[in-house]
Amino acid sequence: MKKIIWTIFLIGTIAISGCVQKAPSELERAKAACINACKKALAEGQDLSAGPCLLNPMDELPNWVCDVAHEPREATDNLPENQCSAYREGKASHFVEVDPSCNFIRAI
Repeated sequence: MKKIIWTIFLIGTIAISGCVQKAPSELERAKAACINACKKALAEGQDLSAGPCLLNPMDELPNWVCDVAHEPREATDNLPENQCSAYREGKASHFVEVDPSCNFIRAI
């Protein structure tokens, strides 16, 4: 009888653990928000070749900004007017960079 109870308990535990989804991390949410903002900007016809700041800061993650950059990095990426002021001024401590085609580059 104990074996049956333990078997049922074990099967139940495995079934439940397989059904629980892990919430996305802050980094994953920031990355997705930045990629979405980039795709929206492209759809609206915005020129992203100069590497503009897109979210400064992010609405739902105010400690994050979203910046367009190049891989490899270009001189235009280092111009203050093409960087997110919230990050430069220390109001946000994390950033996500995507390229002008909305491909993820890096996040810090």
